[in-house]
Amino acid sequence: KTTMETTMERAKRKAEIRANIQNLIDRLMKVWVPLKCQSLFKEEELIELAYRVREIFMMEKPMLELRAPIKVVGDQHGQFEDMRAMFHIHGAPANENRYLFLGDYVDRGPFGLEVITLLFCYKIMYPDSVYLLRGNHESRPVNMTYGFYKECKLRFSKALFEAYNYAFYCMPFCAKVGASILCMHGGISEDLTNFAQLRRIERPCDIPDLGICADLTWGDPDAKVDKYEESPRGASRVFGHSALQEFCNKLQIGLVIRAHQVAIEGYHVFEKPGNEAKLISIFSAPRYCGTYQNYAGVVAISADDKVSFHVHRP
Repeated sequence: KTTMETTMERAKRKAEIRANIQNLIDRLMKVWVPLKCQSLFKEEELIELAYRVREIFMMEKPMLELRAPIKVVGDQHGQFEDMRAMFHIHGAPANENRYLFLGDYVDRGPFGLEVITLLFCYKIMYPDSVYLLRGNHESRPVNMTYGFYKECKLRFSKALFEAYNYAFYCMPFCAKVGASILCMHGGISEDLTNFAQLRRIERPCDIPDLGICADLTWGDPDAKVDKYEESPRGASRVFGHSALQEFCNKLQIGLVIRAHQVAIEGYHVFEKPGNEAKLISIFSAPRYCGTYQNYAGVVAISADDKVSFHVHRP
């Protein structure tokens, strides 16, 4: 075969893959209703999707370095209809409509498969406009227990559960946006003293109970704590205002944006009276689990690194 033929074949194959992914997006965004959820997909195409997206994650760094403008989205937890509503409000991901998701796509809500499948599709279609960080629920021991395993097993098989988890194990852990904003799912880490440590995280990996990866996915701010204390969650630790200030000084960042905790207003600013706010929590699953009366929040970071909040409750 000539080089030209193989180049043409490769281009044709790439076009086919993109057409298939677009077809999946159309099914999820235009055709999908809860009653049809079982008949719209084949297990083989979803497993193939997981393998494709995993390759993209492995080409990215464990710490992404992104430019603004970009929208930052918190937990989704299987609330697929709410995620679709969010895309109707803010626009679906596209080359000029960039998103950073902070993890916890699956578990608890009924349609984790749809949430993560649609995001995997967008990641493949727009790899430089859609970024998916890992949350504590993108971990086999957690999503085995809180709903995703049962969802995969009931609707398809254990093979799909394993393929999706293998993709989760390759996801990046945090993202630096612009010059001074650091985003992650959980929290800051006392063990973290420079960005080089983040760039050295080896993947694929599980999430341990302690250490930098645990802190990035499990940590929480706590106004009652000064520095760091044991977390009631049983993994990572909680941190107070002093710890946060030290962390920001050490890494020369001005703001931390994270998810992981329900915020009734859709977002919560962790601030000490008289001090500049250094941390924002964002949560994007409205009426979470049907038990909370919370709004969904999205943070927009403008080209000059200014932050604005958008909240809605469908």
